[in-house]
Amino acid sequence: MFSQAPTIRILSLLMFFGLFCGLGGCSTWTSGGFKDPDVRLVKVEVIRAKLLEQQFVLRFRIDNPNSMSLPVRGLDYRVHLNEVKLAEGQSDTWFTVPAHGHHVFDVPVRTNLWRHLRQIVKLLERPEEPIRYRLEGQVKTGLLFGRSVHMSRNGEIIPGDFIPE
Repeated sequence: MFSQAPTIRILSLLMFFGLFCGLGGCSTWTSGGFKDPDVRLVKVEVIRAKLLEQQFVLRFRIDNPNSMSLPVRGLDYRVHLNEVKLAEGQSDTWFTVPAHGHHVFDVPVRTNLWRHLRQIVKLLERPEEPIRYRLEGQVKTGLLFGRSVHMSRNGEIIPGDFIPE
C-alpha cells in the first residue's frame, strides 16, 4: 500500500527550504550591502494657527540609494526651535521607495505653543536674526527584519523672511 509519510516529509523539507531561501533575501538589509536612505525635511506648511492649537504639515523626502526597493513602516520625529520642542510624534504610514528612487510624504502635526509663547515672542523680536532648528527621528524600514535609520538635521531660519510686508 502507498504510504503518505514520505510525501509529507518531502513537502515539509520543500517548505523549510523555501522559507530558508526567502529569509536569505532579507539578509541584504542586515549586511554591509545596505546603504541608509537619505531623509530630508523639504517643507513646513502652516495649515491653521490659533491661539491654543497650531496645525502644520511636515513634508519629507526619502531617497533610496539601494538597488532594491525599500519598504518604510513609519517615522518617529522631534522638531526643536532653538531649544524649544516644537513638536514630536510618529507617522505609521506605510509606503515603498523604489530602488535608486525617492518618495515624498506628508506628516500632519498638531502642537500647542501657548506654554512656549514667551520664548517664541522673544525669538521673533529680532526678525533679522536666525533661529536654529533641529529635526531628529528614526525611519522604520523593512518588513520582517526591519531596522531603524536615524536622521538628524540642523539649520537656521530667518523669521523676517516669513513675515509679510
